[in-house]
Amino acid sequence: MPAERVSKGFKDISASFQVNPLNDDLIPLLNANSIARSIRNLVFTSRGDIPFNPVLGSRVSELLFEPMDQITSTALREEIKDTIDNFEPRVKLEEVEVVPDYDEGQYDIIINYIIIGIDVLPQQLSFALVPTR
Repeated sequence: MPAERVSKGFKDISASFQVNPLNDDLIPLLNANSIARSIRNLVFTSRGDIPFNPVLGSRVSELLFEPMDQITSTALREEIKDTIDNFEPRVKLEEVEVVPDYDEGQYDIIINYIIIGIDVLPQQLSFALVPTR
């Protein structure tokens, strides 16, 4: 059985690039916030958008322009699951829920996962996917 990765914590740069007024350094995202931002970025990044890594990302943006039905909801769920499983090794995915909101023309996404390597409670990330051009 492979050993589970143990870490002291995770740290990423915030996309807002806010500066700490005390030390003029960028304010980082830590641990659970860092991983939540990473998952969100993976879902919203289209394949081919990252130079020299054409497979990184997902096909979610393509699927948003398909008819809003159960088939598309299932395809979105599988695409999100595959993307997280393939590109975010710091989490163990528990569940991805995709709920179509026909009135608003969007999909409500709920992702439940466990962070590997730090001792925190199971996490939940939710957001809406809206087709925009």
